[in-house]
Order: sequence, then structure tokens, then C-alpha cells
Amino acid sequence: MTRRVVITGMGVTAPGGVGVPAFWELLTAGRPMTRSITLFDATPFRSRIAAECDLHPAAYGTNTRDTRWLDRYLQFATAATAEALRGSGLNSVEEDEWRVGVVMGTALGSATLLEQNYVVMSDSGAKWQLDHQYGSPHLHLAWTPSMLGAEIARLCGARGPVHTVLSGCTAGIDAVGYAAQLILDGDADVVVAGGAESPISPGTVGSLDAIGVTSSRNDDPEHSCRPFDRDRDGFVLGEGAAVLVLEELRHAIRRGASVLCEIAGYATLSSAHHMTGLTTDGRVLAVAITQALNQARLGPTEIDYISANGTGTRQNDLHETNAVKLALGQCAYSVPMSSIKSMVGHSLGASGAIELVASALAIERGAVPPTANLMVPDPDCDLDYVPDTAREHHVDVTLSLASGFGGFQSAMALRRLDSGRVEASRR
Repeated sequence: MTRRVVITGMGVTAPGGVGVPAFWELLTAGRPMTRSITLFDATPFRSRIAAECDLHPAAYGTNTRDTRWLDRYLQFATAATAEALRGSGLNSVEEDEWRVGVVMGTALGSATLLEQNYVVMSDSGAKWQLDHQYGSPHLHLAWTPSMLGAEIARLCGARGPVHTVLSGCTAGIDAVGYAAQLILDGDADVVVAGGAESPISPGTVGSLDAIGVTSSRNDDPEHSCRPFDRDRDGFVLGEGAAVLVLEELRHAIRRGASVLCEIAGYATLSSAHHMTGLTTDGRVLAVAITQALNQARLGPTEIDYISANGTGTRQNDLHETNAVKLALGQCAYSVPMSSIKSMVGHSLGASGAIELVASALAIERGAVPPTANLMVPDPDCDLDYVPDTAREHHVDVTLSLASGFGGFQSAMALRRLDSGRVEASRR
């Protein structure tokens, strides 16, 4: 019998929206959370703005001792996981631990902890020879990106397949796609999946400054990220995490779980083009969209909402617009498409998972979030980007898109699970 993959729980830690209710309220209000960086002195940098999370770990189940060795992105991930598990109603004691897996994605891993320790051990860069006596006793954990998957598995009691995906800015959506495939292949019945990132550090900000991809509107942080706008000048760094509980449909039905939606199709491809550059035509992303829709057995006319990658760079927004046109033809002009990065920034490896939560909520709540700060239309970006104001809209199918440095292009389709499909799976 064909296996199907559904989402039964979600958790999110995002700028201005810790927890799913606060996150959705933020999005539908169209409220940008970009601000001047407070995590360090950003005075020397070209871009001094970011979307930071105001997370108080103790309030979300992380004790003071854990915060000494859990890097910031791990704290985000554990908070989101706790919320997702509560929402799913999953009882780990009743589950077969060998059939529960974890797949998490990140682009930079413990970059924050590594950088902080380098500063201390090098005496702020004054010494070439690092003095290990001043390093954290847990520093070795920062060198192992697999720590993300391992820590979430420990929280879940998962002894099935556990992986950390490191595909850059598409890592969050790719982790969910790989998790779904584990269930489809019969390797697991439950997989906890998502992405986490805490990239707001001097090293990351300086690196992005060097290639000029971030906004320099330091005098107007709130309106700095402008996806699809004629005057866009780059993305704004964000941070956070999102975690989804995926289950095989019959498994979810047997335990009486509330099904949010189905993961209907997923594809990821490589442009094999350039480390940071994108082709104007968007052909590779268009093929990924087509493959994801074919897997879902969906046509262009059935898409109700597109969650755009929408970074706000000159290249990405034109590339993505043309990819959607190439894949959907004339239907591209009639489907609402928006970028929540305009509000919560670009959290690199976490962004794809955070945007999947927004897509699932669009199905559940019957509304699509806006693209904030879209003030002056770009004539080359001429689709329906839902400017500034959320829109009530019946949503059965969403398409979520992601692009990443290295040429990664990913697409995922989510679908409302109607009563007919549920009844068919009961039999």
C-alpha cells in the first residue's frame, strides 16, 4: 500500500515570533522585525542590520546549565522541537523508538560558538597561537555539525535514522524532504525534521559584506529588506529554527493525531553554475518545481500559494520570478506569491523550514502572508507578490521554494488532506 507523509506538529523560533501563534500573528500583521544589530558592536560593518530572536531559553525548557554548552542555534532548535512535539501529541513512551528518526538542516552550525571561542583564545586576534586553556570545555561539540541532529534525537528519544543536512540556504527544506523520503521508503514512521541557524556574528556579517549581498539601509532597518521591489539592495540576516513532526498517514490516524497537511512532492537540483551567482532564466529552479508537482500529481492550476525564497537581492528575485513563469506558464500570474523574509530576515539553513511552517499555516488558516516593504514595483518582477497586507484566501496547495549558495535549488508542495484521502488510508 502506498505510504503518505503528513505533518502533525510544528514549532518555530523566529524574530518577533517565538511559538507558532506569535509567528503567525507577526506574519499576518505584515510587521518587519529587522533592526540594528544588538548581539555585537556592528559599527565597523557595511551592513549593520539583522532580524534577531528574543528567546529566553529557560521559558522554553532549556535550563541554565544547558545554555553554557548549547550554541544559540541549538537553543532555537530545542525550543521549536518542544513546541512541535507538544502540538503533535506524540508520546515517545508509546512509540517504537527504532521507528522514530530525526533530520535537521543548518548552513553554518556552531559558527557563533566557534567565533566566540576564537576571540577568547586568540586574545581578540592578537595571538596566532591559540591558548586552549581559555576555550570552552564543550568546544569540541562545535566542530561537529551532526550535533544538531544528535541533540534533537536525544530530546525525542529517537533511535531510528538521524541526520544533519548541510546544503547551505536550502538545508531546512532539504531536511524535511529527506525526512519525508525516509517515511516513504519505510525506514521510519515518525521523523522530526527542520532547520536551525544563528548566523548573526561578526564573521558572518563581514563575509557577506565582502560579496555585497546584504542590505546597507542602516538608517531604516524596518524597511531594509524589500523583496521584488525595484529599489531592493540585498537581504537582511535573520536567525531562528523551525521543526515539523512528520508521520506516515496511517500511523497518524491510528493514534488519533490531528493532521495539518500532507507533504505531496519535493525536488532538489543543482545549477552547477556558480558559487553565489544565479542564472537569469531560473531554468533549474523551474525544473525542480515541475518535478515536485509531478511527484505530487498536481498541475499549475492547482497551486493556491507560493512561498517564495524572496531574499531581496537583485539576482534572486528576478531568477525566481522567471523560474515560476517558466514552470507554471500563464498560471504564474494568477497565484499569490510572497516572501516572509521581508519580515523575519534570511536565516540561511533555517529559512526553508520556517517558510514551510508559514505555508502549512496558510492552508490551515485560510490566508497568505504578505511581502512587506514592497513599495515600488519592479517591471521585471511582475507577479502577484501580495504587497504589504495579508490576504484571506482559500489554500489547498502551497509551493515552497528555496535557493542556496553553491547552486542548490529546491521546491516542496504541501497539500490539504481531504476526508476522502483520510478514509482511504483507514482501510
